[in-house]
Amino acid sequence: MLPPASRRENGYRDYAPEAAQRVLMIRRAIAVGFTLDELARVFRMRDAGNPPCATVRKLAAGKLEAIDSKIAELQALRESLIETMRDWDTRLAQTPAGQPAHLLESLKGAER
Repeated sequence: MLPPASRRENGYRDYAPEAAQRVLMIRRAIAVGFTLDELARVFRMRDAGNPPCATVRKLAAGKLEAIDSKIAELQALRESLIETMRDWDTRLAQTPAGQPAHLLESLKGAER
């Protein structure tokens, strides 16, 4: 993905200044959910002279959709846990001190 580097006499690679910019771009793209395979495809398109803008936009829309789906899933899980904890509070209030309330056992019916 990085432009070819020359080698110094000591064997270290010497990259062009644009390489640092590309690394920063890659790090930011990974931070928002792009995979290395997706980025490789985008950079191949770009390096071949084909603007990958529509592809990048489509990939980003997929990332946003996945995030929204995960948020909805987590909100449903949160509501379920709130309901479960209310039930547990009732069970605990009705259970004599020192006796088991079987809270975890009550979860087997909580699968949704």
